[in-house]
Amino acid sequence: MRPADRASARRQLDKRLSVLTDIDALTRPPRGWVKAIREALGMTTAQLAKRMGVSQPRAVTLEQAEARGAITLDSLERAEQALDCRLVYALVPRHSRRRASTSTAAMKSISSNAWSDNSSTNPAPGFGRKRHERSPVRTG
Repeated sequence: MRPADRASARRQLDKRLSVLTDIDALTRPPRGWVKAIREALGMTTAQLAKRMGVSQPRAVTLEQAEARGAITLDSLERAEQALDCRLVYALVPRHSRRRASTSTAAMKSISSNAWSDNSSTNPAPGFGRKRHERSPVRTG
């Protein structure tokens, strides 16, 4: 992707994610969203199962899978419909996109300089060279 396109994509992402100001409030509850919402609605696992078209033990298994972080998006979508909710799925960068891209560029620069053969921080002679390159042989 061209740099101008990347910059545009970053601006669009920033705009879309700007509504998520208190991301910590959206952290999954310890027992999972499905169970938290089901209980808040006063619904039993049997009622949830019936709405999902699965057995009651399967509804319990689904809630347990979410609590472990092992639930599938397909299962969440079925629970979403059964609980009359809307599933929102997003990956939100921990740091600002601008700061993250700047620090990524800085790390690349540091990395390429630190491991170049001319660097005083090179940990060992020849380290980082291609296999077919050899260190100069010094004689006497």
